[in-house]
Amino acid sequence: MEFSMQDKMRIIQELVPGKQVTLAHIIANPDQSLYYKLGLDPAVEYKRTAIGILTVSPAETAVIAADIAMKASGANVEFVDRFTGTVIMTGTVSEVEASTVAIVSYVKDKLGYSVCDITRT
Repeated sequence: MEFSMQDKMRIIQELVPGKQVTLAHIIANPDQSLYYKLGLDPAVEYKRTAIGILTVSPAETAVIAADIAMKASGANVEFVDRFTGTVIMTGTVSEVEASTVAIVSYVKDKLGYSVCDITRT
């Protein structure tokens, strides 16, 4: 089978970061196996009843989000990636919710970001 230049498709993907929170989700009472799959320490699991996940851009905003999360409540910041803009935190449902609300409110009101709704399962 022969291919010509017309048969080839070239796809170019670009990330054009805006000032936004694209995901803000709270998982209440996650299954124990989820902690293991995320690489979280199961030894302190009894204190954790929720997992919070945020994705922000520009990705460096994850550092600001982590700082706000720690100051807003007793939630533990488990993972921060300044290259992808991901923040994962754990704690009680109220701690994770308080931190998530504080992050979303701050970046919306002070930094002028577009934000998504906070979702919950």
